[in-house]
Amino acid sequence: MDESTVSIYDDRVEDRTEHGGRPSPAALSRFVARTPSGIRADWPIVADLERLPFRAQSLSGVSARRSYTRVAARQLPMALAELHRALACNAALHLELPSDAAVRLREVVERAGFVIERLTGGRQEWIDVEATRARRLPDTVGASMRVLIVGLNPSIYSADAGVGFARPGNRFWPAAVAAGLVARPLDSFRALRIDRVGMTIIVARPSRRADELSPGEYTTGVSQLERLVAWLRPGAVCFVGVPGYRIAVDKRAQLGWQPETFAGVRAYVMPNTSGVNAHAKPADFVDHLRAVQRPPT
Repeated sequence: MDESTVSIYDDRVEDRTEHGGRPSPAALSRFVARTPSGIRADWPIVADLERLPFRAQSLSGVSARRSYTRVAARQLPMALAELHRALACNAALHLELPSDAAVRLREVVERAGFVIERLTGGRQEWIDVEATRARRLPDTVGASMRVLIVGLNPSIYSADAGVGFARPGNRFWPAAVAAGLVARPLDSFRALRIDRVGMTIIVARPSRRADELSPGEYTTGVSQLERLVAWLRPGAVCFVGVPGYRIAVDKRAQLGWQPETFAGVRAYVMPNTSGVNAHAKPADFVDHLRAVQRPPT
């Protein structure tokens, strides 16, 4: 499927789930793959929209006509993160979504790592979204999160790797495993699905250094993050890096649980896990990530 385009059609007869909440065969979508030359593949792929069966960055384009209308609103960010993972950088994406999603739609698509080129039809039944897969890190977020991990912004290395805190020497993932927050390192998709730990950032644009970010990017990023947290209501929000939190949210902040909530959710601030932060030790990160799993009542 390398360098191919995929059209996604809604092939479900009805909405229902099997015992245990997993989608039944009738509740899945059918993907019909075509090569760039337009020659139709000799097989359809039947799969879950939130678990696309394509290798990372193996697709050069996706067109989805109304199939994502069947995805529950709070599951849409993860479904779009799957699209971001499967698409090559700068690949084109075309979606049709119901107009009642317009209020949140733009930010959900952008925070999934896409740049919207055109969004039309807001007053009609359907919205057409034309977007480009950017060199960004998508949110891996959804309903029923125990903890939402928030970084300041991704490094270029992490954006290319498709997972936050991926740079060699960053101590987040070893500490998260040691603290029992997640069971597997460097897998933000599994962290959400199995461990119920979401991951996002304040500023979407990757950079080599945090001081490359502008005040306007912080302001916009915090506003979007507040709306995301108020919408999904995780059990707690953990900001990784007190300097970034002081710049973006509260200049007087100290480590630990914050006296004020963030969008109505208890907020915790821990040290930056980057290898350049020589003041904090691996055991410190483990202690902080254990503490964030025990919000004060």
